[in-house]
Amino acid sequence: MTVEREVDQAVVPLSRNRNYTLLWVGQACAEVGFSASMIAFPLLVLALTGSAAASGLVLAADAVAQLAVGLPAGALVDRWDRRKVMLACEAGNVLALASLVVAIIAGVATIPHMVAVAVVLGVCRALFEPAEDASLPSLVPEEQLATAVSMNAARSSIGQMAGNALGGVLFAIGRWVPFLVDLVTHFISLVAISFIRLPRRKTVPVENTHLGREILAGMRWVLAHREVRVTAVCALALNLFFSAYYLVVIVLAERAGVSSAEIGIMAAMLGVGGILGSLVAPYLHRVLSPYVSIAGVFWALSLLAPLAVFIDSGLLLGALFAGMALFAPTANTTITTHQLLLTPDALRGRMSGVMSVVVGGAAALGPALGGVLVEFVSPDTAVLVAAAGMVVVTLLVTVNPTLRRYPGNREEAQ
Repeated sequence: MTVEREVDQAVVPLSRNRNYTLLWVGQACAEVGFSASMIAFPLLVLALTGSAAASGLVLAADAVAQLAVGLPAGALVDRWDRRKVMLACEAGNVLALASLVVAIIAGVATIPHMVAVAVVLGVCRALFEPAEDASLPSLVPEEQLATAVSMNAARSSIGQMAGNALGGVLFAIGRWVPFLVDLVTHFISLVAISFIRLPRRKTVPVENTHLGREILAGMRWVLAHREVRVTAVCALALNLFFSAYYLVVIVLAERAGVSSAEIGIMAAMLGVGGILGSLVAPYLHRVLSPYVSIAGVFWALSLLAPLAVFIDSGLLLGALFAGMALFAPTANTTITTHQLLLTPDALRGRMSGVMSVVVGGAAALGPALGGVLVEFVSPDTAVLVAAAGMVVVTLLVTVNPTLRRYPGNREEAQ
C-alpha cells in the first residue's frame, strides 16, 4: 500500500497538489503586494520629506535587515516548525503594514516608523524564504521538485512585474493604498498557509541548542560540500556582475536619450524573459545535462552583454535584457533542485539562508560597483568592463571540474 501511494503521489500534477497550490497562490499574491510597497515606499518618503537620501534609507533598511538576519534565520528555520514560521512571518507583515496604513491615514507617518516597518518586512522575508525552500521537498514528490522550483521562480517574476506596475498607480489613488493592498495580499497568504499540512518534523528543544553553533554547522556544511560551495561562488559572481551591468545599461540608455517610459519597458522585459525562462526551465532541465544548463547561462550572458554598446533603442535593449534572462531559470532550477535533494532536511533552512545571503549580498554590491564604473569611465567602457567580468567567470565555470561532473553523488552528503 505504501509503494502504491507513493507512485500515485508522483503522477499527480502540481496543479492538483493542494498543499503546493495553496503555498504558490498565497505567495503569488504576497509577491505582488510586496513589490507594490517597494515602489511606493520611496514615493511616500519623497512626498513627505522631499529627501532622496531618506527614500534610500527606507529601502536599504529592508535589504540590510534581510541580509543581517539571513544566517540566523536559516538556523531558526531548522530549529522550529517551518509552517509556524511562515504563519508568524505573514502575521508580522500584516501587523507592520496595518500600523503604517493607519499612520498614513492619520497623517502621523514618520521616517523612523517607515524604517521600522521596512525592517520587519526584511526580517520576515529572511525567515520565510528558507522556511519555504526547506519545506518544498516535503510538499512535492522528488520527481516534481524541479518543476516546483521553476514555478516558484515564475511566480516571483510575475509578482515583481505586476507589483512594480501597480505600485505607482495605487500610490496615485492614495498614499496608503499600496500598503493596504500589500497587507491584504499577505493576509491571503496567511490564510492559505493555515490550510497547508506538512509532515511532522522532530524539532530540537531550545534549551538543548546553541544558535551560534547551529549557524556555524550550516556554514561548515556548505563549505564542506564542493558542489554547493562552487555553485554559491557562481551565484555570487553572476549576480555581482549582472547587477552592475544592469545599472550601467540603464545609465547608458538615459544618456543616449531613451525616454523614462522606454527605460521602464526595458526593466519589464527583463521580467518577461525571466517568466518565459521559468516556464521552459522544467523542459530544459530534463533535456540538458546539468553542466550544460549551468555553463550555458554564463556563455549566453557573456555573448549578449557586449551588444549593449551597439544599441541605442530602449526597446532593443529591453529585448537584450529578455534574452539574457531567458536561460537563467534553467540553471537556477538545476542548482536549487540538486541542493535541496543533496542537503539533509535538518540543514535545509541553513543552506537556504547561506545562499540567500550570498546572492543578496552580491545583488546589493553590484549596483555599487556599477555606479563606481560609471563615475570613472564612460558608460560604453563600463558595459565592456562588466561584460569582461562575466567572460572571466564564464571561462572559470567552463573548465571547473566540479561543474563538469555536476551534480555528482548525492550519497556523499548523507
